[in-house]
Amino acid sequence: MKLLIVTVNYRTPAMTLESVAALRAQLRAFPDAQVVIVDNDSGDDSLEVLRDGVDRAGWGESVEVLASPWNGGFAWGNNWAIRRALEEVERPDYVYLLNSDAYPDTRGVEALVDHLERNPAVGIAGSFVHGIDGATHRTAFRFPSIASEFETAIGIGLVSKLLARHIVSPELPRSTTRVDWLAGASMLIRREVFEDVGLMDEGFFLYYEETDFCRRAQQAGWPTAYVIESSISHIGSVSTGIQDLSKPTPTFWYASRHRYFRKHHGRTGLWVANFAYVLGGLIRRARSFLMRRPSHEPRGHMRGFLRFNLQPGPKASGHPPRPDGV
Repeated sequence: MKLLIVTVNYRTPAMTLESVAALRAQLRAFPDAQVVIVDNDSGDDSLEVLRDGVDRAGWGESVEVLASPWNGGFAWGNNWAIRRALEEVERPDYVYLLNSDAYPDTRGVEALVDHLERNPAVGIAGSFVHGIDGATHRTAFRFPSIASEFETAIGIGLVSKLLARHIVSPELPRSTTRVDWLAGASMLIRREVFEDVGLMDEGFFLYYEETDFCRRAQQAGWPTAYVIESSISHIGSVSTGIQDLSKPTPTFWYASRHRYFRKHHGRTGLWVANFAYVLGGLIRRARSFLMRRPSHEPRGHMRGFLRFNLQPGPKASGHPPRPDGV
């Protein structure tokens, strides 16, 4: 099997089925491709709707619905399908991760496979992503650093110019090129990457798991490429609602950031990054107050950041309780 496609559903079964239908229209070049929909323990009727939808569409054995016993997050849900596939005798050459709210455009999948076929030294390839309204989404990034934490938090144009090389979300490349990491909405991964670095880190519930995975891949000699010839439509944040600034930042964002910096920068690097983030945030708030402008932060964000990082003892992971036996 050349291609395994994994999409994770959480309480959006109708949208997931629409995404798979759009995907299948782009798989004519891969007649043996297998699609696996993982329902991440939605706790509603998602599993029944998905299975009924697959049957009604007549997709047969080319599309399978798996039930995850626990909502362990994005990495967990994808790993639930990938782990099983890598244990099979006929393992896939490539694993394609597609968000349940993403719709591949013409040759969206084929262009990613072509790029990895032509560039055997590249381990991961991702798409140009745009909204259903045509607006471009920034999905090609640099790895976070202490300097980037200050730049992100302070939100001042002059500082961003001075720290331009450290901006995590720079202007998108205008041609296919290597980048540090990509959003997992449309990501093709060579099987050998999993064999060298393992699966995605399930300690991340949501956010930073792609960052961590691409960093581990790069350290193992598998760089990541942003492929402009591949494009998808993406709605974004349907299951999480994290873009709504009126809502507080979820605990799993703080937990994932904490895990990433502790893992890749050590305890000292984490605390220096925390200091840089808080300092930048305080300057941002003071400037917004003096200029009588909104700070454009989620409600209670900095208060939640301080509470999470300063509380003694082990940090909450943001995962829901894990049932026995999982």
